[in-house]
Amino acid sequence: MDVQANLFLIFGITVVAFLVADLGYFNRKAHKVSPKSALIQSLFWIGLAFGFAFLIFLYLGRGPAVEFMSAYVTEKMLSVDNLFVIMLIFNFFKIEEKFHHKVLFWGIMGAIVFRGVFIILGSYIVDNFHWILYIFGAILVYTGVKLFNDKKEEHVDFNKSKIVRLARRFLPLSSDYHEGKFFLKKNGKILLTDLVLIIILVEATDVIFAIDSIPAAFAISKSPFIVFTSNIFAIMGLRALFFLLESIIHKFHHLQKGLSFVLVFIGIKMLLDIVDIHLSSLFSFAVIMSAFSFSLLLSVIFPKKL
Repeated sequence: MDVQANLFLIFGITVVAFLVADLGYFNRKAHKVSPKSALIQSLFWIGLAFGFAFLIFLYLGRGPAVEFMSAYVTEKMLSVDNLFVIMLIFNFFKIEEKFHHKVLFWGIMGAIVFRGVFIILGSYIVDNFHWILYIFGAILVYTGVKLFNDKKEEHVDFNKSKIVRLARRFLPLSSDYHEGKFFLKKNGKILLTDLVLIIILVEATDVIFAIDSIPAAFAISKSPFIVFTSNIFAIMGLRALFFLLESIIHKFHHLQKGLSFVLVFIGIKMLLDIVDIHLSSLFSFAVIMSAFSFSLLLSVIFPKKL
């Protein structure tokens, strides 16, 4: 096995082991995750990502390590917008806090599968149709500009969502209290609870966000190994980040501007390849970190007016 295959094996064993430990031991019973526990878990996953980046640096070199960290940080920050929507979903359906972890766990399991499929398809398309990168670049620039002017909608009626309407039309859903279960037996029939509907919404949200994040990752690195591992490390820490930020996420109101700048920058970086201009991985990482740091700093200095 080559070095990259060995690193991927380490990555796979690490992710599977902690997923099993998470659901099978640490969170067997439904409970509310405390801010302290969320902080410890978040720091743990960030530490694992940095540790993996160090292994990439040792065995694959500085370039791939910088690409990994750039893709990881970009995905992590894009996840904050994802968390905002998930929070709206939980609030709308009035899901008890002790069940949040369970829904997020299975939502992330699905996200891992979908990200894997998207990245495999993306890698094949990029390898065989290199010009598609320029289309990705144009999409990212457009998305970044649109995101800069968009306003977050904090009062969404998810009952009007096409996904919810289709699910209620074709799936045997029950509105009875779920008690943390995905299935209920009623009048001899097996019915799905609202928790299943919420997971479907969470998955759909992740798919929508992946349309931006996957092209952005391929703009940073053409390596499926770097794109996949950075994406999965970012979303593995998504649950802890949710519990850590759910009470203060509204305070990061300038982060959206930072995200829009990064998406535009990454899109332009892809388009510059047309005229044979290449920006180094280290320069891209510096720009990405500066944009996110500056947007977070602005949120602190100029708090949102209530």
